[in-house]
Formats: sequence, C-alpha cells, structure tokens
Amino acid sequence: MRPSASPFSPEEAAVRDKILEVHRRLVELYGERTRNKRRDPVSVLVSTILSQNTNDTLRDRAYKRLRERFPSWEEVRDAPLEAIEEAILPAGLSKQKALRIQEALRRITQERGSLDLSFLKNLNVEEARKWLMSLNGVGPKTAAIILLFSLNMPAFPVDTHIFRVSKRLGLIPRKATREKAHQILERLIPPEFYYTFHLNVIEYGRKVCTSRNPKCEVCRLRDLCEFYQQEDRG
Repeated sequence: MRPSASPFSPEEAAVRDKILEVHRRLVELYGERTRNKRRDPVSVLVSTILSQNTNDTLRDRAYKRLRERFPSWEEVRDAPLEAIEEAILPAGLSKQKALRIQEALRRITQERGSLDLSFLKNLNVEEARKWLMSLNGVGPKTAAIILLFSLNMPAFPVDTHIFRVSKRLGLIPRKATREKAHQILERLIPPEFYYTFHLNVIEYGRKVCTSRNPKCEVCRLRDLCEFYQQEDRG
C-alpha cells in the first residue's frame, strides 16, 4: 500500500519539525502542563475581554472586583453600565470593556435563553469559533482561549508573547498578521500539544524572549532562532 501523502508542503514540514523541537526543549525546561479545573466559558469570556490591552495583574484585579460586586453574570448583565465600568476600572478602557461585556451577556441570553455557552461543545471548532467571533469585541485570540481552556476544544490562541516568539523563531512569516498566525500555528502544531505549547511559549516569552532586551545569551532556542542569527551577523 502506498503511504499517504503528507498534508504539509516541504516548507511547512520544515517549520513543523522546528515546532516539535521547540516543544521538546520547552517541555524539558518547564514540563508538561496539566489542566486545572476549567472555569465555565462565560467566565473565561469576561476575563479575556478584561485582559485586552492590559497585563494579567490588572485583569485579575478587575475580574475580582467585578465578581465581588456582582456575584452572578445575570447581575453583571443587568447592572447599570456605569457600575460595571467602575468595577473593572483597573483593567483600563473600562467604558469600552463594560459595554462589550454587557453586550455579549445579553446576546448569549437572547439567543440561548440563559447565560450558558456549553452548546458550543456540540459544534465543530470552526462553527464554535465563528459563533464566538460574532460577539462584539471577540477576536481570534479570545475565541481560541475560550475553546481551548474552557471547552477543551482544539484551538490555538496566539497572544502577544506567542506572536513575538513565533516570529523570531521563524515559525510564522515576519509580515504575518495575528489572524494569519492563528491559522498557521493551529495547522502546524499537533493539537495534542496546544495546551502545553501555548503555556510554555508564553512563559518563555515572559522570562527569556522578552519584547525588549531578549536574553539571547541564555536562550535554549538560540540555534533555531532567525532573529538571533540575523542579529549575530549584524
């Protein structure tokens, strides 16, 4: 029997091989990630909207304030907009984010009858992604985070750290947009690696491959890195 043809072009296959090596080295460094108890998708949706254009510390502070003042998502949905804005103030862009959160909660209620996104598990990944991205303020990253972290569906989120590290390593083209990066990485990374690869690359981006002054001298991926090779030649 003739072996089935590879789904990847030679160029894609080379990038996939690099991805597998990056994954192997980061697992050696940080280990395989185990899934903690998953939060419900509505909570992840709100948290991810809060995370836009801010850091994790401020997002978590805003999320905690919101839940302390409004223990249920129904209360958040029905509260005066100004009260939501004040609660999430630490996350920044509070007027915009409060509006997006309430719009999303009301849309879910209108279409589903309650604040429940578990129906997405009955859709395929692309259908679920499309539905989530129809919500105002939900882009590819937010949708993928909900799918991967809350619903255990095979989607790969690309945050700012993954976008930067992937470009430097040459896993995505230098001129790739974030939306294109989602498509490329989701295709080339084996789905069973999504969760660990996502978290490990983020940690590496925070600790080693930082936005400013990356620590190339201690980088364990240096020999794979196009950014380092070009900088070294310069």
